[in-house]
Amino acid sequence: MSAPTQRVTIKDVAAAAGVSKGAVSIAFNHRPGLAESTRERIFAAARELGWAPNSSARSLSTQRIDTIGLALCRPARLLGLEPFYMEFISGIESVLAERSCSLLLRLVSGLDEEIALQEAWWRERQIGGSVLVDFHRDDPRVEPLRRLGIPAVAVGHPDLTGGIPSLWTDDATAMAEAVRYLAALGHRHIARVGGPPGLGHSAIRERAFQDTLHQLGLGPGTQMTTGFAGEDGARATRSLLLRPERPTAIVYDNDIMAVAGLGVAAEMGVAVPADLSLLAWDDSQLCRLTHPTLSAMSHDVHGFGAEVARELFAVIAGREVRPHPVRTPSLTPRASTSAPRAPRS
Repeated sequence: MSAPTQRVTIKDVAAAAGVSKGAVSIAFNHRPGLAESTRERIFAAARELGWAPNSSARSLSTQRIDTIGLALCRPARLLGLEPFYMEFISGIESVLAERSCSLLLRLVSGLDEEIALQEAWWRERQIGGSVLVDFHRDDPRVEPLRRLGIPAVAVGHPDLTGGIPSLWTDDATAMAEAVRYLAALGHRHIARVGGPPGLGHSAIRERAFQDTLHQLGLGPGTQMTTGFAGEDGARATRSLLLRPERPTAIVYDNDIMAVAGLGVAAEMGVAVPADLSLLAWDDSQLCRLTHPTLSAMSHDVHGFGAEVARELFAVIAGREVRPHPVRTPSLTPRASTSAPRAPRS
Protein backbone atom coordinates (compact mmCIF):
# COMPACT_ATOMS: atom_id res chain seq x y z
CA MET A 1 0.00 0.00 0.00
CA SER A 2 1.39 3.39 -1.03
CA ALA A 3 2.08 6.05 1.58
CA PRO A 4 -0.43 8.90 1.72
CA THR A 5 0.53 11.95 -0.32
CA GLN A 6 1.82 14.74 1.90
CA ARG A 7 -0.34 17.89 1.78
CA VAL A 8 1.40 20.93 0.30
CA THR A 9 1.39 23.94 2.63
CA ILE A 10 2.02 27.65 2.35
CA LYS A 11 5.42 26.97 3.93
CA ASP A 12 6.31 24.70 1.01
CA VAL A 13 5.32 27.38 -1.53
CA ALA A 14 7.36 30.00 0.34
CA ALA A 15 10.42 27.73 0.40
CA ALA A 16 10.10 26.92 -3.32
CA ALA A 17 9.81 30.59 -4.22
CA GLY A 18 12.50 31.69 -1.80
CA VAL A 19 10.23 34.08 0.11
CA SER A 20 8.48 34.30 3.47
CA LYS A 21 5.03 32.88 4.20
CA GLY A 22 3.82 36.46 4.59
CA ALA A 23 4.88 37.25 1.02
CA VAL A 24 2.87 34.27 -0.26
CA SER A 25 -0.19 35.56 1.62
CA ILE A 26 0.26 39.05 0.16
CA ALA A 27 0.56 37.66 -3.37
CA PHE A 28 -2.52 35.44 -3.21
CA ASN A 29 -4.66 38.11 -1.58
CA HIS A 30 -3.63 40.63 -4.27
CA ARG A 31 -2.38 43.20 -1.81
CA PRO A 32 0.29 45.78 -2.68
CA GLY A 33 3.84 45.52 -1.37
CA LEU A 34 5.55 43.01 -3.67
CA ALA A 35 7.57 43.44 -6.83
CA GLU A 36 5.74 42.00 -9.82
CA SER A 37 8.60 39.58 -10.51
CA THR A 38 8.34 38.24 -6.93
CA ARG A 39 4.58 37.88 -7.22
CA GLU A 40 4.94 35.91 -10.46
CA ARG A 41 7.62 33.68 -8.92
CA ILE A 42 5.27 32.83 -6.04
CA PHE A 43 2.41 32.01 -8.41
CA ALA A 44 4.72 29.82 -10.53
CA ALA A 45 5.88 27.90 -7.43
CA ALA A 46 2.28 27.40 -6.29
CA ARG A 47 1.26 26.07 -9.71
CA GLU A 48 4.20 23.66 -9.79
CA LEU A 49 3.33 22.32 -6.33
CA GLY A 50 -0.40 22.25 -7.04
CA TRP A 51 -1.23 24.59 -4.15
CA ALA A 52 -4.39 26.74 -4.35
CA PRO A 53 -6.01 27.25 -0.95
CA ASN A 54 -9.73 27.84 -0.80
CA SER A 55 -9.28 31.34 0.55
CA SER A 56 -7.18 32.23 -2.47
CA ALA A 57 -9.67 30.72 -4.86
CA ARG A 58 -12.39 32.84 -3.32
CA SER A 59 -10.17 35.92 -3.59
CA LEU A 60 -9.42 35.28 -7.24
CA SER A 61 -13.05 34.69 -8.17
CA THR A 62 -14.49 37.77 -6.53
CA GLN A 63 -14.15 41.49 -7.14
CA ARG A 64 -14.22 44.34 -4.71
CA ILE A 65 -17.27 46.45 -5.38
CA ASP A 66 -16.90 48.68 -2.34
CA THR A 67 -14.48 51.01 -4.19
CA ILE A 68 -14.53 52.46 -7.69
CA GLY A 69 -11.69 54.31 -9.39
CA LEU A 70 -11.48 57.67 -11.16
CA ALA A 71 -8.22 58.99 -12.64
CA LEU A 72 -8.06 62.60 -13.83
CA CYS A 73 -5.35 64.13 -15.99
CA ARG A 74 -5.48 67.52 -14.30
CA PRO A 75 -3.07 69.61 -12.22
CA ALA A 76 -4.20 69.52 -8.59
CA ARG A 77 -4.40 73.32 -8.51
CA LEU A 78 -6.76 73.43 -11.50
CA LEU A 79 -8.98 70.62 -10.22
CA GLY A 80 -9.66 72.61 -7.06
CA LEU A 81 -10.86 75.55 -9.16
CA GLU A 82 -12.86 73.63 -11.77
CA PRO A 83 -16.57 73.55 -10.83
CA PHE A 84 -17.45 70.88 -13.43
CA TYR A 85 -15.42 68.08 -11.85
CA MET A 86 -16.35 69.11 -8.32
CA GLU A 87 -20.04 68.76 -9.26
CA PHE A 88 -19.42 65.58 -11.26
CA ILE A 89 -17.56 63.92 -8.38
CA SER A 90 -20.25 64.97 -5.89
CA GLY A 91 -22.82 63.25 -8.11
CA ILE A 92 -20.77 60.03 -8.11
CA GLU A 93 -20.33 60.25 -4.34
CA SER A 94 -24.09 60.62 -3.80
CA VAL A 95 -24.61 57.16 -5.32
CA LEU A 96 -21.61 55.62 -3.56
CA ALA A 97 -22.91 56.86 -0.21
CA GLU A 98 -26.18 54.96 -0.78
CA ARG A 99 -24.15 51.76 -1.20
CA SER A 100 -21.56 52.45 1.52
CA CYS A 101 -18.87 52.51 -1.17
CA SER A 102 -15.84 54.74 -1.70
CA LEU A 103 -14.23 56.64 -4.56
CA LEU A 104 -10.51 56.14 -5.20
CA LEU A 105 -9.45 59.36 -6.95
CA ARG A 106 -5.99 59.89 -8.45
CA LEU A 107 -4.51 62.69 -10.51
CA VAL A 108 -2.20 61.57 -13.32
CA SER A 109 0.14 63.43 -15.65
CA GLY A 110 -0.84 61.59 -18.83
CA LEU A 111 -2.65 58.66 -20.41
CA ASP A 112 0.29 56.25 -20.13
CA GLU A 113 0.41 56.87 -16.39
CA GLU A 114 -3.34 56.30 -16.18
CA ILE A 115 -3.08 52.97 -18.02
CA ALA A 116 -0.39 51.79 -15.58
CA LEU A 117 -2.50 52.98 -12.65
CA GLN A 118 -5.65 51.23 -13.84
CA GLU A 119 -3.70 48.01 -14.40
CA ALA A 120 -2.26 48.20 -10.87
CA TRP A 121 -5.67 48.93 -9.33
CA TRP A 122 -7.19 45.92 -11.08
CA ARG A 123 -4.28 43.53 -10.52
CA GLU A 124 -4.23 44.33 -6.81
CA ARG A 125 -8.05 44.18 -6.55
CA GLN A 126 -8.25 47.71 -5.17
CA ILE A 127 -11.33 48.57 -7.23
CA GLY A 128 -14.44 46.91 -8.58
CA GLY A 129 -14.61 49.17 -11.65
CA SER A 130 -13.59 52.54 -13.09
CA VAL A 131 -15.08 55.73 -14.48
CA LEU A 132 -13.09 56.87 -17.53
CA VAL A 133 -13.15 60.51 -18.67
CA ASP A 134 -11.57 62.93 -21.18
CA PHE A 135 -11.39 60.64 -24.20
CA HIS A 136 -9.13 61.35 -27.15
CA ARG A 137 -9.35 60.24 -30.75
CA ASP A 138 -7.81 56.73 -30.95
CA ASP A 139 -7.55 56.77 -27.17
CA PRO A 140 -4.68 54.50 -26.06
CA ARG A 141 -6.55 53.40 -22.90
CA VAL A 142 -9.26 51.48 -24.75
CA GLU A 143 -7.40 48.33 -25.80
CA PRO A 144 -5.38 47.59 -22.62
CA LEU A 145 -8.39 48.20 -20.34
CA ARG A 146 -10.67 46.02 -22.47
CA ARG A 147 -8.00 43.30 -22.49
CA LEU A 148 -7.82 43.38 -18.70
CA GLY A 149 -11.60 43.12 -18.45
CA ILE A 150 -11.99 46.02 -16.01
CA PRO A 151 -15.69 46.89 -15.56
CA ALA A 152 -15.85 50.51 -16.72
CA VAL A 153 -18.14 53.28 -17.89
CA ALA A 154 -16.74 55.85 -20.29
CA VAL A 155 -17.83 59.48 -20.23
CA GLY A 156 -17.65 60.26 -23.92
CA HIS A 157 -19.24 59.80 -27.32
CA PRO A 158 -19.15 56.15 -28.50
CA ASP A 159 -17.11 57.20 -31.54
CA LEU A 160 -14.29 57.77 -29.04
CA THR A 161 -14.71 55.01 -26.47
CA GLY A 162 -14.07 51.84 -28.49
CA GLY A 163 -17.09 49.84 -27.32
CA ILE A 164 -16.71 50.57 -23.60
CA PRO A 165 -20.20 51.29 -22.20
CA SER A 166 -20.54 55.06 -22.49
CA LEU A 167 -22.65 58.03 -21.50
CA TRP A 168 -22.20 61.52 -22.85
CA THR A 169 -23.70 64.98 -23.22
CA ASP A 170 -24.82 66.06 -26.68
CA ASP A 171 -22.24 68.79 -27.19
CA ALA A 172 -22.83 69.11 -30.94
CA THR A 173 -26.49 70.05 -30.52
CA ALA A 174 -25.65 72.41 -27.66
CA MET A 175 -22.92 74.19 -29.63
CA ALA A 176 -25.29 74.65 -32.55
CA GLU A 177 -27.83 76.23 -30.18
CA ALA A 178 -25.21 78.59 -28.76
CA VAL A 179 -24.07 79.78 -32.19
CA ARG A 180 -27.63 80.19 -33.50
CA TYR A 181 -28.58 82.22 -30.41
CA LEU A 182 -25.68 84.63 -30.91
CA ALA A 183 -26.41 84.90 -34.63
CA ALA A 184 -30.08 85.65 -33.88
CA LEU A 185 -28.94 88.54 -31.67
CA GLY A 186 -27.16 89.96 -34.72
CA HIS A 187 -23.57 88.79 -34.23
CA ARG A 188 -21.70 88.10 -37.44
CA HIS A 189 -18.16 87.66 -36.11
CA ILE A 190 -18.27 84.90 -33.48
CA ALA A 191 -15.19 83.30 -31.93
CA ARG A 192 -14.67 80.20 -29.80
CA VAL A 193 -12.02 79.60 -27.14
CA GLY A 194 -11.76 75.81 -26.89
CA GLY A 195 -10.00 73.29 -24.70
CA PRO A 196 -7.03 71.10 -25.71
CA PRO A 197 -7.48 69.95 -29.33
CA GLY A 198 -6.70 66.31 -28.51
CA LEU A 199 -9.82 65.91 -26.38
CA GLY A 200 -12.68 64.26 -28.23
CA HIS A 201 -15.39 66.56 -26.90
CA SER A 202 -13.33 69.62 -27.93
CA ALA A 203 -13.16 68.25 -31.47
CA ILE A 204 -16.94 67.63 -31.48
CA ARG A 205 -17.62 71.22 -30.38
CA GLU A 206 -15.11 72.59 -32.90
CA ARG A 207 -16.81 70.78 -35.77
CA ALA A 208 -20.31 71.79 -34.65
CA PHE A 209 -19.19 75.43 -34.34
CA GLN A 210 -17.82 75.45 -37.90
CA ASP A 211 -20.78 73.58 -39.38
CA THR A 212 -23.36 75.88 -37.77
CA LEU A 213 -21.60 79.04 -38.90
CA HIS A 214 -21.41 77.61 -42.42
CA GLN A 215 -25.13 76.77 -42.39
CA LEU A 216 -25.88 80.36 -41.33
CA GLY A 217 -23.65 81.79 -44.04
CA LEU A 218 -21.28 83.39 -41.53
CA GLY A 219 -17.99 81.95 -42.74
CA PRO A 220 -15.57 79.77 -40.74
CA GLY A 221 -15.44 81.94 -37.61
CA THR A 222 -12.37 82.07 -35.38
CA GLN A 223 -11.34 79.28 -33.02
CA MET A 224 -8.45 79.16 -30.57
CA THR A 225 -7.44 76.01 -28.68
CA THR A 226 -5.85 76.28 -25.27
CA GLY A 227 -5.93 74.77 -21.79
CA PHE A 228 -8.82 75.02 -19.35
CA ALA A 229 -7.17 77.35 -16.82
CA GLY A 230 -8.10 80.96 -16.26
CA GLU A 231 -4.75 82.23 -17.55
CA ASP A 232 -5.31 80.26 -20.78
CA GLY A 233 -8.70 81.87 -21.28
CA ALA A 234 -7.29 85.32 -20.50
CA ARG A 235 -4.43 84.91 -22.97
CA ALA A 236 -6.74 83.72 -25.76
CA THR A 237 -9.24 86.54 -25.12
CA ARG A 238 -6.51 89.17 -25.18
CA SER A 239 -5.25 87.80 -28.50
CA LEU A 240 -8.74 87.90 -30.01
CA LEU A 241 -9.45 91.46 -28.82
CA LEU A 242 -6.13 92.76 -30.22
CA ARG A 243 -7.02 91.67 -33.76
CA PRO A 244 -7.93 94.37 -36.28
CA GLU A 245 -11.31 92.71 -36.80
CA ARG A 246 -12.13 91.54 -33.33
CA PRO A 247 -15.13 89.31 -32.60
CA THR A 248 -18.35 90.71 -31.18
CA ALA A 249 -19.12 87.43 -29.36
CA ILE A 250 -17.00 84.65 -27.82
CA VAL A 251 -18.04 81.14 -26.73
CA TYR A 252 -15.78 79.51 -24.11
CA ASP A 253 -15.35 75.79 -23.44
CA ASN A 254 -15.64 76.27 -19.67
CA ASP A 255 -16.70 78.78 -17.07
CA ILE A 256 -13.21 79.50 -15.68
CA MET A 257 -11.98 80.73 -19.07
CA ALA A 258 -15.13 82.81 -19.56
CA VAL A 259 -14.69 84.55 -16.19
CA ALA A 260 -11.07 85.29 -17.09
CA GLY A 261 -12.19 86.61 -20.49
CA LEU A 262 -14.61 88.97 -18.77
CA GLY A 263 -11.73 90.34 -16.72
CA VAL A 264 -9.61 90.91 -19.84
CA ALA A 265 -12.46 92.76 -21.54
CA ALA A 266 -12.71 95.12 -18.54
CA GLU A 267 -8.92 95.59 -18.55
CA MET A 268 -8.99 96.56 -22.24
CA GLY A 269 -12.00 98.88 -21.95
CA VAL A 270 -14.29 96.60 -23.98
CA ALA A 271 -17.85 96.86 -22.63
CA VAL A 272 -19.74 93.61 -22.00
CA PRO A 273 -22.28 93.09 -23.51
CA ALA A 274 -22.44 96.34 -25.53
CA ASP A 275 -19.16 95.74 -27.39
CA LEU A 276 -18.66 92.05 -26.69
CA SER A 277 -20.98 89.18 -25.75
CA LEU A 278 -19.58 86.27 -23.73
CA LEU A 279 -21.07 82.78 -23.32
CA ALA A 280 -19.64 80.05 -21.06
CA TRP A 281 -19.93 76.26 -21.13
CA ASP A 282 -20.96 74.24 -18.05
CA ASP A 283 -22.93 76.78 -16.07
CA SER A 284 -21.80 77.13 -12.45
CA GLN A 285 -22.03 79.46 -9.49
CA LEU A 286 -19.09 81.38 -10.99
CA CYS A 287 -21.29 82.47 -13.89
CA ARG A 288 -23.87 83.92 -11.51
CA LEU A 289 -21.37 85.82 -9.35
CA THR A 290 -19.72 87.92 -12.07
CA HIS A 291 -20.80 91.39 -13.14
CA PRO A 292 -22.41 91.21 -15.57
CA THR A 293 -23.60 87.65 -14.98
CA LEU A 294 -22.48 85.20 -17.67
CA SER A 295 -24.80 83.51 -20.15
CA ALA A 296 -24.04 79.80 -20.21
CA MET A 297 -24.82 76.37 -21.61
CA SER A 298 -26.29 74.60 -18.57
CA HIS A 299 -26.91 71.02 -17.56
CA ASP A 300 -27.20 69.03 -14.35
CA VAL A 301 -23.58 67.99 -13.81
CA HIS A 302 -24.32 66.50 -10.37
CA GLY A 303 -27.09 64.36 -11.88
CA PHE A 304 -24.76 63.35 -14.71
CA GLY A 305 -22.18 62.05 -12.22
CA ALA A 306 -24.87 60.15 -10.32
CA GLU A 307 -26.09 58.45 -13.50
CA VAL A 308 -22.56 57.47 -14.48
CA ALA A 309 -22.08 55.82 -11.08
CA ARG A 310 -25.38 53.92 -11.35
CA GLU A 311 -24.45 52.66 -14.80
CA LEU A 312 -21.05 51.50 -13.55
CA PHE A 313 -22.70 49.40 -10.83
CA ALA A 314 -24.92 47.89 -13.54
CA VAL A 315 -21.80 46.97 -15.56
CA ILE A 316 -20.17 45.43 -12.47
CA ALA A 317 -23.32 43.38 -11.89
CA GLY A 318 -23.07 42.02 -15.45
CA ARG A 319 -26.07 43.86 -16.89
CA GLU A 320 -25.92 45.25 -20.42
CA VAL A 321 -25.51 49.02 -20.62
CA ARG A 322 -26.20 50.52 -24.01
CA PRO A 323 -24.39 53.74 -24.96
CA HIS A 324 -26.74 56.71 -24.66
CA PRO A 325 -26.64 60.49 -24.35
CA VAL A 326 -27.61 61.63 -20.88
CA ARG A 327 -28.12 65.35 -21.31
CA THR A 328 -28.07 68.13 -23.88
CA PRO A 329 -26.77 71.37 -22.35
CA SER A 330 -29.35 74.13 -22.78
CA LEU A 331 -28.93 77.86 -23.09
CA THR A 332 -29.34 80.06 -20.01
CA PRO A 333 -29.23 83.69 -21.23
CA ARG A 334 -27.94 86.27 -18.76
CA ALA A 335 -26.59 89.79 -18.84
CA SER A 336 -23.33 89.04 -20.72
CA THR A 337 -25.04 88.60 -24.10
CA SER A 338 -27.01 91.13 -26.14
CA ALA A 339 -27.28 92.45 -29.67
CA PRO A 340 -24.01 93.99 -30.83
CA ARG A 341 -23.63 97.75 -30.66
CA ALA A 342 -24.58 99.41 -33.95
CA PRO A 343 -21.49 100.68 -35.80
CA ARG A 344 -20.92 104.41 -35.56
CA SER A 345 -21.66 106.37 -38.71
